[in-house]
Amino acid sequence: MGGLWPSLVRTEYLSGLRDCLKTTRRLDEPMTESIVLFGPPGAGKGTQAGRIVELTGKPQVSTGDMLRAAVKLGSPMGMAAKEFMDAGLLVPDEVIIGLIQERLQEDDAKQGVLFDGFPRTIPQAESLDKIATVSSVISIEVPDDAIVERIVGRRMDPETGDIYHVTFKPAPAEISDRLIQRPDDTEETVRSRLEAYHEQTAPLADWYSERGLLIRIDGNASINQVGDSVEAAVSRIL
Repeated sequence: MGGLWPSLVRTEYLSGLRDCLKTTRRLDEPMTESIVLFGPPGAGKGTQAGRIVELTGKPQVSTGDMLRAAVKLGSPMGMAAKEFMDAGLLVPDEVIIGLIQERLQEDDAKQGVLFDGFPRTIPQAESLDKIATVSSVISIEVPDDAIVERIVGRRMDPETGDIYHVTFKPAPAEISDRLIQRPDDTEETVRSRLEAYHEQTAPLADWYSERGLLIRIDGNASINQVGDSVEAAVSRIL
């Protein structure tokens, strides 16, 4: 019986997709200009995303947030996504694109959005290109060894959830003995994530570069220096 789940779930998804497409934007309607932000784990995307939002007024959009919101709201695409999630399956690109279509119709997205961490592959970028106009792609680039140093050195206080770093943000001496390293912060895990990121993103960066949209930012600097570079890039976009 378990082997039937994927086909049953896909049937449910296709039904939800057809219902959703009746209400989503026509692809020949005017499209807003959006920005894509990507970079490896530990590159500081979260900090710089906040800065871009402040500079542009464009809302930050991540697929994880969209999935949770759509499921909670009970939208057609949210219900389609829930079928896959409940079955322990990856949510297909078609559903993610449908969620993005829904998101782009909200009032705060009329002037475009900041896509954080999406697209990650060329097929995703090609699908996104059909429903949104991407005016620029900001890539925060940091050498792998620097990323490893940033992440592997992290320590968490299990009592407060506060994050420290053995080099960049040492914890107070009185709590240092109780700090732990999270499983995702080991060197083996970090390098595995970086390998997967490069396999996906290197072709995508080339794809956007060929279209004259890619802006490379040296992320191996202080937060303020990286922020200044991002601000300069955004000022050229606006």
